[in-house]
Amino acid sequence: MLNAILHSATSPREVIALGTELLALVVIIVIFVVGSFAVKLPIGLAMVAAAMGGTLVSGLGIPLRHLVEGGFGYIDTILVIATAMIFMKVIQQSGTLDFISREIIIRYYKKPALLLMLLMLLAMFPGMITGSSTAAVLSTGAIVAMVLINLGIPKVETAAIIAMGGLLGMIAPPVNVPVMIIGGGVDMPYVGFTLPLLVMTLPAAFFTVLFLGLKHCRDLDVEAIMGRLPEVPEVSGFLLLSPLLVVGILMVATQALPGIVPALGMPLIFILGIITAIFTSKRVRPFEACASAIKDALPVMGILVGIGMIIQVMTLTGVRGLIVIGALSLPSVLLYLGIATSIPLFGTISAYGSASVLGVPFLLALLGGNEIIVGSALSLIASIGDLMPPTALAGIFAAQVVGIDNYFIVLRKCIIPALVVILIGIFFVIYSKHFGFLIL
Repeated sequence: MLNAILHSATSPREVIALGTELLALVVIIVIFVVGSFAVKLPIGLAMVAAAMGGTLVSGLGIPLRHLVEGGFGYIDTILVIATAMIFMKVIQQSGTLDFISREIIIRYYKKPALLLMLLMLLAMFPGMITGSSTAAVLSTGAIVAMVLINLGIPKVETAAIIAMGGLLGMIAPPVNVPVMIIGGGVDMPYVGFTLPLLVMTLPAAFFTVLFLGLKHCRDLDVEAIMGRLPEVPEVSGFLLLSPLLVVGILMVATQALPGIVPALGMPLIFILGIITAIFTSKRVRPFEACASAIKDALPVMGILVGIGMIIQVMTLTGVRGLIVIGALSLPSVLLYLGIATSIPLFGTISAYGSASVLGVPFLLALLGGNEIIVGSALSLIASIGDLMPPTALAGIFAAQVVGIDNYFIVLRKCIIPALVVILIGIFFVIYSKHFGFLIL
């Protein structure tokens, strides 16, 4: 790839420019790696430092206008994450999630396979509405983990299930931050992704939970299991579920009835769900929920600010074009191999960073297929970055939730499900033209 880039320069001036771009790319990577792993800076701050280093070695100084502009590049996504996290905290306090888990067990304990699939959906749910695997693992992941252990599934397998559930929930609709980042890099609106993302994530999720858990679920003692679960408030199920119903109905209505229901936007929809929860449950403490949610969401929002700056600086210095040219120069076989390996490995930084730095150029290299399908598949592959050590956010938090000190044994259990996820992603990348019917 590097040889193709070097041969593309045809004059001394172009060679000098190419050398500057390569230097900027190297400096950005080195500063980020040193800042994240050696200095132990938060990932968002390491990205800011890397962006500033890239502009300095390119002779641009510290262009505040571009840094600020880049920092606000994902403000819409940041608002979605903030309001979604508050919504999650509110329905946790109200007892909605405990109620759902109890109902699933009572109704389906005689059908272990269906029970496990429904529990997997519950584990995925926070990631689906926040776009964060960490939010999923630490909220309903903790509830589902307790249920799975009570069903007889060992702790290691349980941790692997909720780790995979968290990262697949992050990719499932309605909120998929990596694909929003990829789409933002190529001016592709976040429209038409719902069905493709469901088709890619649900089979992988169901395979994971059945592969890891079904063999352990035999002769379930439902009374003993229910006795170990948290109590739910003595109010009607409709009141407990009403915040979810409001959010779900508004999400569907704005898509299905665009001429009748105005485009409210995801943040406003979540705010309306929060208000509904406050008025339907006395257990909700809104100020506490807001403070806790924003505290949990700050690292993710900081990463998005840093990603925005990195993308802006890469565009400004020519590094982004350099990466795109490199991706375009790869033959098809190496291109697919590069997607399957480099995107997950780059997720050591974060799945978001992988989507922004590599997802965008790979999507541009694959123009001619169905961009929505390709973008969805690339985001699916990028999700595996949350299992890559040393950061491995999904794996580390899943291990903590079930009380395992060595998270590497959890990651080993995730290897086969992760490979299945990558294979699904590559399949949809290769055959993207054949799945246009999924786009509504």
